Amino acid sequence: MDDASALLEHASCVLFDFDGPLADLFAGHPASRIADRLRRRAGRLGVPPAELPETGDPLRILRIAARHDSTGRIAAELEVQLTREEVHAARTAPPVPHADRLVERLAAGGRQVAVTTNNSARAALAYLQRRGLARYFGSHVHGRAADPALLKPHPDCLERALASTGTAPAECLMVGDSPGDFFAAVSVGVSFVGYARNDRKAQALRQAGSEHVVRSLEDLTMAAALA
Repeated sequence: MDDASALLEHASCVLFDFDGPLADLFAGHPASRIADRLRRRAGRLGVPPAELPETGDPLRILRIAARHDSTGRIAAELEVQLTREEVHAARTAPPVPHADRLVERLAAGGRQVAVTTNNSARAALAYLQRRGLARYFGSHVHGRAADPALLKPHPDCLERALASTGTAPAECLMVGDSPGDFFAAVSVGVSFVGYARNDRKAQALRQAGSEHVVRSLEDLTMAAALA
């Protein structure tokens, strides 16, 4: 609680990863099934089957396909399909406990909020509109770029958020749930707090170097009310 309060005290803007800290995006539309469909599509489009591993991570398929696609056509087609799948998932995705209230309290306290995610900005915005949260984020919803090489841990989406909010890195705090989130934040000088919904997530964040990890967003929500 003390750590959370100290982090928020100096933050005029809070950047949120989307899937994990705000929503359980794939709860009703599993990422593993999406990855299977993307892998089959990539194979039909010409990516060597031996290069397409069994994985539950659709973004991994997107990255691999891009490396075998000098024209950009394959990656573009997979991007369209993945975005469609994510928007569909966003229609039923449940919120992370305390996430809605945290966003509301941050905004009520005069802080800007932004999304910095490897998911589609369209999916994140669809979810925020459904939850009545879009008004807090405005135009500050930054999803993956067309180039998969710019996915986190590359800081591209964070850099876009800093530019759109007009905020210096030292004035920002990022809430993320993966080592990639942590590395992206550190690379641009943004403070970071990890959200870990289980022991595996907590261990991965701490091994990456995150000093601040919370197991519930309630800690941050309470701190936002006091900071």
